[in-house]
Amino acid sequence: MARKSRYDIDLERNAANHTALTPLDFLTRAARVHPKHVAIVHGNRRQTYIETYSRCRRLASALVARGIDIGDTVSLLAPNIPETLEAHFGVPMAGAVLNALNIRLDAQTIGNLLDHAESKLVIVDRELIPLVKDAIAMSGRNPYLVVVDDPEAEVSDIDLLDETYEQFIAGGEPNYIWHRPENEWQAITLNYTSGTTGNPKGVVYHHRGAYLNSLSNVFAGALTARSVYLWTLPMFHCNGWTYTWAVTAVAGTHVCLRRVETNHIFRLIAEEGVTHLAGAPIVLNMIANTPTADQRSFPQMVDVCVGGAPPPSSIITAMEEMGFRVTHLYGLTECYGPSLIAEWQDDWADLTLEERASKISRQGVPTLAVADAMIANQETGEPLPADGKTLGEVYLRGNTLMKGYLANPKETQKVFADGWFHTGDLGVMHEDGYIELKDRSKDVIISGGENISSIEVENVLYQHPSILEAAVVAKNDEKWGETPIAFVDLKPGTDEVDSATVIEFCREHLAHFKVPSAVIFGSLPKTATGKIQKFVLRERANATP
Repeated sequence: MARKSRYDIDLERNAANHTALTPLDFLTRAARVHPKHVAIVHGNRRQTYIETYSRCRRLASALVARGIDIGDTVSLLAPNIPETLEAHFGVPMAGAVLNALNIRLDAQTIGNLLDHAESKLVIVDRELIPLVKDAIAMSGRNPYLVVVDDPEAEVSDIDLLDETYEQFIAGGEPNYIWHRPENEWQAITLNYTSGTTGNPKGVVYHHRGAYLNSLSNVFAGALTARSVYLWTLPMFHCNGWTYTWAVTAVAGTHVCLRRVETNHIFRLIAEEGVTHLAGAPIVLNMIANTPTADQRSFPQMVDVCVGGAPPPSSIITAMEEMGFRVTHLYGLTECYGPSLIAEWQDDWADLTLEERASKISRQGVPTLAVADAMIANQETGEPLPADGKTLGEVYLRGNTLMKGYLANPKETQKVFADGWFHTGDLGVMHEDGYIELKDRSKDVIISGGENISSIEVENVLYQHPSILEAAVVAKNDEKWGETPIAFVDLKPGTDEVDSATVIEFCREHLAHFKVPSAVIFGSLPKTATGKIQKFVLRERANATP
């Protein structure tokens, strides 16, 4: 039992010296300090922080009037539009839990998630009404539907269903005294994992973690009130890696992007003075391969945070040459998004572009909000040496880990075993303390007793001038146990490339046992966040003779 000291007596926390941490305070402060500053840009729409605060309070008030209570789930099915951002504040201001759903899921899956979340109300963009109708028909729920009438939606007719969003919030109080969480451990959002493994789980975030991860992002991205953030990252993915709250914390400007199209990205960067954006490697790939006719020049340096699989060094180099500064982040849905950062070191400026890209593509060191990270032996949980060679699992610990999986105590206990979060990702620790991801544990290919990193093979494939995207998975093999199979998508307008050419290219850059035994051409299946669904590719690989 811990010894009590003289400082533990009569020095207790109270209402004056302790309030629960919540990112909702960020909007209150932004509206108070920068009321007329532009909070949201969407087409011709310009919305200030005082206007945004009023609308979010109206939303909270309307939800409570509708019977939404503390701990109830409000689901959202909408792209990156102002109302999606407003829901990140208005829903928890009502004491409810926001469940932002992946808009690219099929109706059956969405119906299952509405059931699992026990959603009582759904805010839906009018373009997605047919999807949500089918989902509800397949579910066991009948939630109240509020329709957002976004002018950029590509549908001509509006099915009002229960009520429009504007009608709904019009009945709310603009000065509503919103629900501060009594406990910062209270749930704020419910996010379902992206489903790259085919089995989405309900990840529960708390106010404390959302607050701390947001501030961590402010420091990592050097965000200020002059920052202009372009929403290339889906807000439904880890609540936009908590940038929904982070940009608001500094009263920066959110520039909404309904569809990720590179001509619009370049136009908005040039016209709105965008300083920051984020996304999966596929977004960088798209930008780096934008046709010259669609590109626009801009004077400012644009900071880009990229998460997911390590972006190929060739993509990072191309981005730098176009005026983008890339920072690589690493994280999962379970840790609010970013948890490791390839934090810039002063001596990197003296490196060649290729050398610097190699440093940047590592996952890096713990962010400000993460207490610790290590590479551990998967069998014993013991830390492994920082030699850049010894492969182990990435373990995390800190305040920005989820509460757990909703209604799934078995999986929660499994990933939190021994006081660490087990990511399931494999990597090495370099001498400088930077972690480099090598593979997901389930994606390592074991051929003839030798481990093959699918990422290593993919990085070589990305060096081929005709390859736009690449993924490598294991195929069962009677002789070797498993053998690598490559799936590639070619750049538009490139010369025809056959399997033999790609295999020969790999032979020039890899040990022969790592070279793909076959190459399959075509578009790659992805989640809405740009992650390639390797479980689908494994099924395809093993379905072919």
